[in-house]
Amino acid sequence: MNLAKPYNECLQRYGLSEFNSDWAAVHRGIEKESLRVSPDGEISQELHPLALGSALTNPFITTDFSEALLEFITPAYSDIGECLSVLENIHRFTLQNLERDEMLWVASMPCPMSSEQEIPIAQFGSSNTGKLKTLYRKGLSNRYGSLMQAISGLHYNFSMPESFWLPYQQSCEHQGSLQEFKTEQYLHLIRNFHRYSWLLIYLFGASPAACKCFVQGREHSLSELDEHTLYLPNATCLRMGNLGYKSEAQKSLFVCYNEIDSYIECLDTAMHTSYPEYEEIGQTRDDEFIQINTNLLQLENEFYSTVRPKRNVKPGQRPLEALSENGIEYVEVRALDLNPYLPLGIDETQIRFLDTFLVHCLLAESQECHQQEFFEVGNNIAAVVENGRDSDLMLLMDGSKKSMKAWAEETIDDLRNAAAILDEAHGGNEYSESLAQQAAKVANPDLTPSGMILKEMKEENLSFFEFSMKHSIIHRDYFQNGNLQPETEKMMRETAHDSILKQQEIEAGDEIDFPAFLKQWNEF
Repeated sequence: MNLAKPYNECLQRYGLSEFNSDWAAVHRGIEKESLRVSPDGEISQELHPLALGSALTNPFITTDFSEALLEFITPAYSDIGECLSVLENIHRFTLQNLERDEMLWVASMPCPMSSEQEIPIAQFGSSNTGKLKTLYRKGLSNRYGSLMQAISGLHYNFSMPESFWLPYQQSCEHQGSLQEFKTEQYLHLIRNFHRYSWLLIYLFGASPAACKCFVQGREHSLSELDEHTLYLPNATCLRMGNLGYKSEAQKSLFVCYNEIDSYIECLDTAMHTSYPEYEEIGQTRDDEFIQINTNLLQLENEFYSTVRPKRNVKPGQRPLEALSENGIEYVEVRALDLNPYLPLGIDETQIRFLDTFLVHCLLAESQECHQQEFFEVGNNIAAVVENGRDSDLMLLMDGSKKSMKAWAEETIDDLRNAAAILDEAHGGNEYSESLAQQAAKVANPDLTPSGMILKEMKEENLSFFEFSMKHSIIHRDYFQNGNLQPETEKMMRETAHDSILKQQEIEAGDEIDFPAFLKQWNEF
C-alpha cells in the first residue's frame, strides 16, 4: 500500500495553509499499570516496596487499585525517545528494587487467583487524602468486584504544543479566548476519537484470552481454549468488554462532549445522584466506611470511558472544578492494552500511529455527538472487542451497517494526510511507515497483537498463564540485566526518599478527622 501523499493535498484536507514544524512537537506522557507477581506468577501480598517511595506522592511510581498494581508515570515529553527512555528507567529501577524476586505481569488480564480476597487494596497512608484514595478503591471493590479492578492498561496523555494554538485559532477565525478555543478543539478531538476508537482496539488489543478464574460466578460468552483458559476466537481486547471495564450502572449514562459545561454537568449530576444498588451496599459497615458515598459515581474517575478531557489539578482541587475554571489541558487515551511482546508494553511505532490518529481527530471535521451515536459507538466497541478479527464483522454508522474492514481501510487512507504532515514537519517517513504497519494489520488480522498471542498459545500449547509467565520472565531478565546510569539511579532514590517525607508532611498537616473530611468532600 503506497501511503505517500502530496503535502499540499494533505494541508487542503484539513483546511490549512501551513503546518509549521514546531507544531508537530506534540507532548505525550505515559501511565502504565502492571501487577506485581511472585516468581510463581501469584499476585503479590507484600506491601508497596519501601524502596519505591510513597505511592501517595512519588511522581513516577504509584499504585492503582491494588497494593500490587503498580502504576508508572512519565512527565510529558515532545521527544518520543526521551519519553520511552524515562519509562524504561522507571521499569529498571522498580525491577531492581522489588523484593522476594517479584516481577511484573506483562498481560492486561490478571494472573490466576483463587478468590477476590487475594487482591490487596492499595494503601496511601494515614492522611485524609490517603484514606480517601483507599476508600474510593474499597467502594470500587464493593460495587464491581476486585477482579475487574486488577486489570492493567496503558494510558496515553496527549496535547498539542503551545506554539500551535494561536495560529490555529486565527486560521479557524475563532473570536473567543484562547483557552475557550483549546477546550472546544480538544472536545472536537474527543468526539472523533469516540467515533473511531474501535480501530485502536482492533489494532492494539492484546487481551483475547483470560484465566478461567477471572469469570468465576459471572455470566460470560467465552469459549474454552484449555482447562485453564477462556477466549474468543476473534477477540481483540477483552479488557474493554463486558468482563473488563464495564459498569451496568453506567450503561444508561449519556455523556455529551459537545461543550465542556454539559460534560461537567453530566458527571457532576452522576456524582450527586444516589443509586439504589449502592444505597443497599451502604456507606458504612460495622462502623467502617466502605465507599465514599452511595451515588452513581463516587468520583469523576469512576466514569469509564476510552478517552477523558484532563487538566492538572492543584492540591485539594477536584478534576471537574479544574476543568470548569481553566478548561481542557490535554486528553487521556484509555483504550490501550499492554502489548506483552514489548518490554514497555508500547513502542515508538505505536506512539507515532497514536499521534497521527490524534492529530487527525483534532484537525478533521467533527460533527456534534448525539445520544444515538453515543450508544452506537459503545456497540461498535463491544463488537470489535469480541469479534474484531472476523473479516466479515459489520459495525454501525449513522444507523446503517458498515463493514469494519472497509471502514478501517477508509480511515487508514484518511490518516495518510496527518502522517504526511507529521513526516514533513519531522523529516523522514517514520509516521507513514507506522501507518503502513497498521494497514498491514487491517489486511491480515493475524498480525494484530491479539492474533499473534492466540497463534503462539495454540502452536506452543500454552495456557494464558503459561504464555504470560513466559513473557513476564523475558522482560524481567531484560530489565534486571540492564544497568541504570548512576545519576538516574541517584535521582530515583532521592525522589523515592523525598516522597516519603512529603507523605509525612501531608499527614502532619491534617486539621480535622476523616469523617469530617469525608462529609466536607461529599458536600462539595
